[in-house]
Amino acid sequence: MGFEKVVVVDGRGHLIGRLASTVAKQLLNGQRVVVVRCELLNVSGSFYRNKLKYFAFLRKRMNSNPCHGPFHFRAPSKILWRTIRGMIPHKTQRGMEASTG
Repeated sequence: MGFEKVVVVDGRGHLIGRLASTVAKQLLNGQRVVVVRCELLNVSGSFYRNKLKYFAFLRKRMNSNPCHGPFHFRAPSKILWRTIRGMIPHKTQRGMEASTG
C-alpha cells in the first residue's frame, strides 16, 4: 500500500469519533490527511445530552488564572483537531511527527 501526497476526506455525515480514529491511525502511519466540511460532522446521542457534556467541558478551567487553563475551541475544525489529538500520543516523538505532518 503506497502513500498519496495528501488524502482529502469529506467530513459530511461522518460520526466525529469514528472519523477521528481513522484519521489518527493514518497520521500515525505517516499519511497526510485533510478533512473538509467539518461543520457537517455528526455527534451521536441526543442533542440535550451532548449540550450538557459540552457545558461540563466548558466549566473545566484553571482556578487561579483561566487564561492559562485548557482552551475550549468552538470551531468545528478545532473540535475535530482536539478529538484527533486525544487519540495520538502527542507528547512522544512519534506523536509529534504525526501531528505536525
